[in-house]
Amino acid sequence: MTAQDDLDARIPTNMRTLLLLEALGHSDRAMTPTEMNAFVGLPKQTVHRLCATLEAEGFLVRDGDGKGFRAARRTRLMASGLLHAGWANIARHHILAEVAGAVGETVNYVVPEEAGMRYLDRVDTRWSFRIQLPVGTNVPFHCTASGKVFMASLAPKSRAAFVNTLELNQKTAKTHVSAEALMLELKRIAKQGYAEDDEEFLDDMVAVAVPVRDHFGRYVASLAVHGPSQRMTMPNAREMVPTLQSAAEKLRETLFS
Repeated sequence: MTAQDDLDARIPTNMRTLLLLEALGHSDRAMTPTEMNAFVGLPKQTVHRLCATLEAEGFLVRDGDGKGFRAARRTRLMASGLLHAGWANIARHHILAEVAGAVGETVNYVVPEEAGMRYLDRVDTRWSFRIQLPVGTNVPFHCTASGKVFMASLAPKSRAAFVNTLELNQKTAKTHVSAEALMLELKRIAKQGYAEDDEEFLDDMVAVAVPVRDHFGRYVASLAVHGPSQRMTMPNAREMVPTLQSAAEKLRETLFS
């Protein structure tokens, strides 16, 4: 096997056409297969075969000289559709900004992933003294308000099965390290509709979170506020819950109507 064949094998099949379209997207003119391949590095015959397939399926069209390709109607429609879908991200961020302005602390939109709860969007507090958990950060399920809101949204049997898969690592003196204690709290969260993190994940940080649901009532994400305990006490955090719940309803209507 040549080095070029090895490279061809290492690029997943479903990525090859995307990489070619990405290369074309970087250009303001039609590109030949060879020019596109300068960005990708696949064997020549592979690139020509992929371009022919994309042309046959209506994603590429030949330019006037017959050598270069440009985006055809299907690709343009796909691109405009993806750009249009970006309005949802903008609308979501604006709602988070409204909440941050109302409560004066950092607001987060958090979703579950295999590695934990992932910060998908956020609006930071204007205070210079803040707790930094950047977008893209993954945090544990068992000791964060956002993670506990997610687990509480599960049906009781699924909730118990999920908790049994977790390593309940102790992050602070207040972290739940007992599955039984965590299950009791999740049952309470499911009834009251919000979760608290009273310095369970990080010392000197408190947080509250509520679920964001779709029109079928299914959990989609957690909407959370966190701040340093020196400024944001747990009683203060509980007072923010109605504002979060109102924003979660606004997100439901905006994103899933």
